[in-house]
Amino acid sequence: MSQTIQIYVGLLNEAVQVWRPVLAQHLHTNVYHIISQPYDREIDSWQFEPGDDVVCEMIDTSDGRILAAIRKP
Repeated sequence: MSQTIQIYVGLLNEAVQVWRPVLAQHLHTNVYHIISQPYDREIDSWQFEPGDDVVCEMIDTSDGRILAAIRKP
């Protein structure tokens, strides 16, 4: 089993770009699987949800560099 790491997923319907830390497993190259974790659609609307495989890239934010989910493979 792959090691669990933290990646960031964009939140939808926000006035500015907001990134939410989530847990994921590295599958291969730059593809990660967002693992099952608490997710309340009433509170946050994530761009990608638990169970999704996502392509991640390092991006620059106002808080520094993060490993962000940018699209589905």
